[in-house]
Amino acid sequence: MSGSTPAGYGIEALDVYAGSAAVSARAVFDGRSLDARRFDNVASDRRSVALPFEDPVTHAVNAARPLLDRLAPADRDRIELLVTSSESGIDYSKSIASYVHQHLGLPPTCRLVEMKQACYAATAALQLAVAYLAAGLSPGAKVLIVSTDMSLADERAQYAEPVTGTGAVALLVGDRPRVLAADLGAFGVHSFETLDSARPRPDLDIADADRSLMAYLECFSRSFADYRSRVEGADFATTFDLLALHTPFSGMVRAAHRRLMRELYRSPADAVAEDFERRVAPSLVHPGQTGNLFSGSLYLALASALDHAELDGPARVGLFSYGSGCSSEFFSGVVGPESAAAVGEARIGARLRARADLDFAEYTALLAENTACLRPASHRDVDPGRYDALLSRAVDRPELLALTGVREHHRQYAWI
Repeated sequence: MSGSTPAGYGIEALDVYAGSAAVSARAVFDGRSLDARRFDNVASDRRSVALPFEDPVTHAVNAARPLLDRLAPADRDRIELLVTSSESGIDYSKSIASYVHQHLGLPPTCRLVEMKQACYAATAALQLAVAYLAAGLSPGAKVLIVSTDMSLADERAQYAEPVTGTGAVALLVGDRPRVLAADLGAFGVHSFETLDSARPRPDLDIADADRSLMAYLECFSRSFADYRSRVEGADFATTFDLLALHTPFSGMVRAAHRRLMRELYRSPADAVAEDFERRVAPSLVHPGQTGNLFSGSLYLALASALDHAELDGPARVGLFSYGSGCSSEFFSGVVGPESAAAVGEARIGARLRARADLDFAEYTALLAENTACLRPASHRDVDPGRYDALLSRAVDRPELLALTGVREHHRQYAWI
């Protein structure tokens, strides 16, 4: 495979938390009496489900803690910037990052900030981090980025409900990019205003599925065109050994890949299908077990590609990030066998398989409670012990941070 040995700046480590429970996408399809003929386009197996003691803070901490536990103390102490990205904010002023910083025990000499642009925000944070490190203002510094979100999808979401997940993805960014070495200056962007998806209230998701699909496809095509204008000799078919795209559901990724292959090369259907299986399909395995993880979705797809592609040397990855509203970016980086080994340390696939499986009745019974965490409340009690029986069905149950209540608007957490 093409590319150069990973070096420079980029992602040093990656980890994922996609909850302790999941429900079959087929069970949601059948339970909501959705058109079974559309299930193949979803191409999803399960979706993650939050429990009522989980919120964007617990998701973020539970994703980042295993990553930090694998670090040497000296590396942990060099984290100088913590960025959370979320469209599930719990306060108009106070960032999720402040709670995450506390419960991860990060050093006080650390900037805290939160970013928002729907599913694009984690990529904005990554580009900010790489630029900061490459500027050399603080040699050896590291940045921790955590994308964290709660799903509001229920029967109102129709076909989005079976594929809308919940969880968080943590990225450690530094100058030893074992997971992904960023191609500095190799990017293309495309943005415009549209209302394809929004959260005008903490407990209300609105979406225009058709508009969102068209915006995603347009952004994919035009952001790559901008990339090609900046990167001499860039070719969609030959420059990238692997592709990882923001994955609301696999059918949208397939449509985007097919459109660009036909636009650029007029490729016949069989050639498009072969290319998809070789360069894109490895990135869809983990997302098929979680549903859409919002701005973490792209990086879950990257982890999936590294867990399932055969890498015998350096390889270049093309990445596409899309956030409703909308902002998008196509960029690239280099991975290799060491990248697969680094992601393999997180045991993402095994942990996804270990979650407790819910039937449709159990899933719907949780829906009203598991989004209450986003509604403002001055006082609230949450008893994680109510869900011990469900948690006991998880094959591999780690220690988790849990929301235990709210006192005078101040959130309370404990390890369970």
